[in-house]
Amino acid sequence: MDRRSFLRASTAGGAAAAATALAAPAIAQGRRTLTLVTTWGRGLAGVHDSAQYCADQITAATDGELTVELKAAGELVGAFEVFDAVSAGQADMYHGVDYYFLGQHPALSFFSQVPFGMNFMEYSNWIYHDGGNELADELYSIFGLKAFAAGNTGPQSGGWFKKEINSPEDFQGLKFRMPGQGGQVLGKLGASVQNLPGAEVYQALSSGAIDGTEWIGPWADEKAGFQEITKTYYTAGFHEPGPNLNLTMNLEVFESLSPTQQKIVEQVARASNLWTMSLFMANNSAALQRLQSGGVKLVEFPDSVWDAFGAAAKEVVEEPMGDEIYKKCYDSYYQSMKSSAQWISRSEGAFSAQRNRVMGL
Repeated sequence: MDRRSFLRASTAGGAAAAATALAAPAIAQGRRTLTLVTTWGRGLAGVHDSAQYCADQITAATDGELTVELKAAGELVGAFEVFDAVSAGQADMYHGVDYYFLGQHPALSFFSQVPFGMNFMEYSNWIYHDGGNELADELYSIFGLKAFAAGNTGPQSGGWFKKEINSPEDFQGLKFRMPGQGGQVLGKLGASVQNLPGAEVYQALSSGAIDGTEWIGPWADEKAGFQEITKTYYTAGFHEPGPNLNLTMNLEVFESLSPTQQKIVEQVARASNLWTMSLFMANNSAALQRLQSGGVKLVEFPDSVWDAFGAAAKEVVEEPMGDEIYKKCYDSYYQSMKSSAQWISRSEGAFSAQRNRVMGL
């Protein structure tokens, strides 16, 4: 009997088995173990922590009725295999970033990150209050999945380069690690784009297999050790201003949970969203100071490069518009971002600039 048939049979036979269950030992009543696979190597700063947080909190909040066992990338399936594994029922859930899986559907970019897209605050508004969750349900159900926003790294850095970028032409032939639509943007500028799991990036940069890489931000990048290889660090990037990490369950597994257990999974994911974001914010500034003290040169892309990023990003994001679901997500996402940005720029944006000026920050 396959997993899906077993779940259906278990649900149908639940009432008939109730009397037997009453006589069983308490530890066997309603308890189950769920396998969580991830796109992260074990110990990768912040992102593995986020996945572990979800596993631990679901286990604790259900008082062990659901015990979540985390298998990091490569321990059960590879980093880029988790989507298929959970969709097929080979694992119960995954934690990861879904721009790794754009080959499954281009609209997954809206539930991970699009270049020049939403920051954490804007994305949370869209997901929770402006139609994002409903569109996620429509998209992920195609693959037999149920996805929850469950972490955000905040704005990601532009990356580590072995030479400075002074013009868009400097990307010609550059071997650079960047996944998702951001990588497609660099491809339009002539880069040879590599899509590598996080655990493989250090070795690729060290060996010369790639000329540069983005990862996350100062804390995670320092932990990964990229400063040991190159000292040129672009602190602002176009590609991931607020990338979303998902906790994604096999839909049949999710529907087999009790309503209380379903709500716990949902609320743990929401808690992880804020917890993960604040984890990165709590560590990035101190890490950036350490990197700079260790000889890392902090640089920014010139305006000509930003303009080239923007023109290429517009092409990349609009190319899949022939797909109906992609267009629905696109229209909803950008309408929400435009609305949020109008207020944020006039409130938080203006305040932050004046606060930093007045307080000398």
